[in-house]
Amino acid sequence: MLRRITIVGASLAGLRAAETLRDRGFDGELTLVGDEPHRPYDRPPLSKQVLQGTWEPEQTFFRKKDGYAALALDMRLGVRARSVDLRAKRVALADGTLADYDRLIIATGARVRTLPGIRPRAGLLVLRSLDDAIALGRELMHATRVAIVGAGFIGLEVAASCRARGLDVTVIEALPVPLFHILGPTLCDMIAAMHRDHGVDLRTGVTVTDVIGESRAAGLVLSDGSRVEADVVVVGIGVTPNTEWLEGSGLTLDNGIVCDGYGEAAPHVYAAGDVARVANRWHGDSPRIEHWTNAVEQAVHAAENALAGPEASTSFSSVPYFWSDQYDRKIQFIGRARPHDEVVIVDGSLDDRRLTALFRRGDRVVACLAVNQPRALIKYRKLLASGAAWEAAISGTAVS
Repeated sequence: MLRRITIVGASLAGLRAAETLRDRGFDGELTLVGDEPHRPYDRPPLSKQVLQGTWEPEQTFFRKKDGYAALALDMRLGVRARSVDLRAKRVALADGTLADYDRLIIATGARVRTLPGIRPRAGLLVLRSLDDAIALGRELMHATRVAIVGAGFIGLEVAASCRARGLDVTVIEALPVPLFHILGPTLCDMIAAMHRDHGVDLRTGVTVTDVIGESRAAGLVLSDGSRVEADVVVVGIGVTPNTEWLEGSGLTLDNGIVCDGYGEAAPHVYAAGDVARVANRWHGDSPRIEHWTNAVEQAVHAAENALAGPEASTSFSSVPYFWSDQYDRKIQFIGRARPHDEVVIVDGSLDDRRLTALFRRGDRVVACLAVNQPRALIKYRKLLASGAAWEAAISGTAVS
């Protein structure tokens, strides 16, 4: 009999798993463990609305404090999971307490990487958590110059938010163009030009060799010998999945928790979100995907399978989707592209920075980028999900 379910990770994925369990009729003991002191909150607004000062931090919470009564959770916040005993079906927490389970869902997410060999100091910040966003916002109130290391989506969103605040912004990126591994060179050039047109000093093909300042960061030294003066330095060079507490548990760990297509990492143990590598039937791979929609879909899938059991479980199949808001552009992407996939613009233009582009690999359409054309995503996501051939996707619409 299924009586106790424990969810480790008071994240988007963790909360959606809890909501799904209750929605599907689970009325047993439901424990939600989170290492942060905050209730589950939404991360995308942290680099945009919160950082720009248009939202208060409290507006990021998914539910009000009294909104958890209906979920009947044993919610343990501000306590880290220390280990799991798969045979005893028990999670040990850092405060000395235990959380037993019949089913376990792990949604511990990821943490930011820091500059290797560089010691922490005031003014050298990252952006991942709500507390990070609050701390960065306070620093920006007294800053005029900001240096951002990393031109991924977080770095570029922070750059756009800082420019909206009227700050001087320099972005340092090791690759020749931002987002090269996601969008490919042509579309990346468009993103780079957009930021430069908004006044960002974007420096590509260089790395950081040192941070200026002893007690407080005052700038950066770059691999080309140049220096960037800054009042605040923000590091956005990716994340590492939070799996250290699972070492020696018997789970397979390889850049995340390795799961089968049912979301199971071991019998009765599931994983979802940024920490999970779930086999995805749509593209036949087990990537670790760090996007909002993926976290929700995997959480719902894991919760449903935890209730269904092995006989009635379903395999995971989803077309990856993410979005990014930068200046007055909404960038949306579906599918999985590689840098050397063929790209065809089927609507709009690079000059206008309002377009829909399809990515081709062989005779298949594998991805779609839409910039300020949200309706296109509905059409092409259905085509991608159905495995549409290239000619069927662009028939009568392609513009090179």
